[in-house]
Amino acid sequence: MSKDSIPYLTIDPAIEEQIRTDREAGRMSPYRFRDEDVARREPNPHDTATIARPAFARDIEKIVNMPAYNRYAGKTQVFSFVENDDICRRGLHVQLVSRVARGIGRLLGLNCDLIEAIALGHDLGHTPFGHAGERFLSRCYHERTDRYFNHNVHSVRVLDQLYRRNVSLQTLDGVLCHNGEFAQQELKRGHVGTFEALDALVEECTADEQVISTLRPSTLEGCVVRVADMIAYVGKDRQDAMDMGALASLDEFDSTVMGKANAQIINNLTADIVNESYGRDRIAMSEAMFNDLKRAKRQNYEIIYNKEGLAASDGITVGEMFEEVYEKLLRDLTEGREESAIFRHHIDYLARKSRSITRERYVGATEPNQIVVDYIASMTDSYFMALYAHLFPEHATQIQLRGYCADLH
Repeated sequence: MSKDSIPYLTIDPAIEEQIRTDREAGRMSPYRFRDEDVARREPNPHDTATIARPAFARDIEKIVNMPAYNRYAGKTQVFSFVENDDICRRGLHVQLVSRVARGIGRLLGLNCDLIEAIALGHDLGHTPFGHAGERFLSRCYHERTDRYFNHNVHSVRVLDQLYRRNVSLQTLDGVLCHNGEFAQQELKRGHVGTFEALDALVEECTADEQVISTLRPSTLEGCVVRVADMIAYVGKDRQDAMDMGALASLDEFDSTVMGKANAQIINNLTADIVNESYGRDRIAMSEAMFNDLKRAKRQNYEIIYNKEGLAASDGITVGEMFEEVYEKLLRDLTEGREESAIFRHHIDYLARKSRSITRERYVGATEPNQIVVDYIASMTDSYFMALYAHLFPEHATQIQLRGYCADLH
């Protein structure tokens, strides 16, 4: 089916009328998570919801004012080693997820503040160089500890441990369970109702890489963010690939009901999800839309992601760079080299910025590999490359970006 023959879908007229009727009557979804049911680790009076600052609006403000939030702007979404202000970085990605998710959530009568908090916080633990960086860091960590690194698990660590801001259980649960790589036609809610259950699940994910695929958000709001994560990147990554010259046209993709271009993908998936989910205790897609989405993700991997090279230049790969940086930082840490970046740029910085971590407590109570992981995961692409050049100056000339004016030579 050609691109032009796939229609823009609309919300079913009967469901649209029901939405209008419910709005006029002030009715929300019976499955909406209520602000008054928020749970936090600490009974901090300052975090009590008010009419000016509702429960999950507080989480939003905690997240956007966290030092780790600033670093979104310098982290790869898909394309690394390129200067191009037109392509998506992780900072824009989380905003797109938030926008798509709130659009769906508002139509379904859900808690849009909770949706926004989950969406804006869901990638705080992401590494430099996107999912490739995540794989490289996990490999370094696993080889030394038999444990695994996953960005969604680390996002919870950033929010809940490294910058302990008393973020709600519901936001943390949505962040942990957001991983959109595991698509499902129907997303039913999970059962994480306590911090003890959340902590146990975090530990399971770190010890067993298979657990990640079983996660389910415990609120419908979290389920919406998980679906919106896929919606936000499937079409946008294609758009970026075309801007980068890595994709000639959208004709390389197939579609029957979803569409191929970003705007139509967002519209059609939103309409389909609302049609299939309104008034229900789960978030669902039609079978045809789900099959189209699975195909779209598979084709993105075949046509875009698997072809996006991660060699800096002259054959040195990001994986090799991760191994060298990891080993050097771990050695500096265990040998107590106070002049090292891991002390000056990470441990001392964290002690200044965190409200709960002191230098002595962090270093004394944290396994050294975890400290190295905390540091590398926090880095932007450009900082990682600068640190690599500092640590290994003999390789510095091999780190080259495709600059803004590369095509003018």
